Amino acid sequence: MPITERDVPIYDRNLIDSNACPNLLRKLKKLLIYGRCLRDEHPNILNEFSRERYPLSVCLEAEHMNMVGFKLASMLARLPLKEILVLTVDGSPHCVQLHMMVEEVNKLFGNKFKIRHFVIEKGKAIEIEPECIRIARYLSKIKRLLRQVKEA
Repeated sequence: MPITERDVPIYDRNLIDSNACPNLLRKLKKLLIYGRCLRDEHPNILNEFSRERYPLSVCLEAEHMNMVGFKLASMLARLPLKEILVLTVDGSPHCVQLHMMVEEVNKLFGNKFKIRHFVIEKGKAIEIEPECIRIARYLSKIKRLLRQVKEA
């Protein structure tokens, strides 16, 4: 008897190991990319965000950002997605790279994909604007913004 998508637990799917064009993602057209640690640390929030989305996990401690980014680009070249949602814990240097990587891949496609970013802080999911992700790449900009806040 062949193995089907239903035979694989939904939270055991890793982005790097996934097919570039999974059938269920083609149907749903909404992708959830989440930090793998959420499986254990925040399963209720992960379950909520997985509704009507195809969830794929990433751990940038285990996988290099460039490999994951290339895999994501390969997927996006084949799939007309309506939304990509990124969900991680807040404060992890590896997880912040995941948000940055997804924005970078979207830039390669002319920013054609709707991307939403969420971080979990104190057990609550907080939406983060893409502009915050872009600014986080530039420490000099953060320094200027912090100086402006202190002077105000």
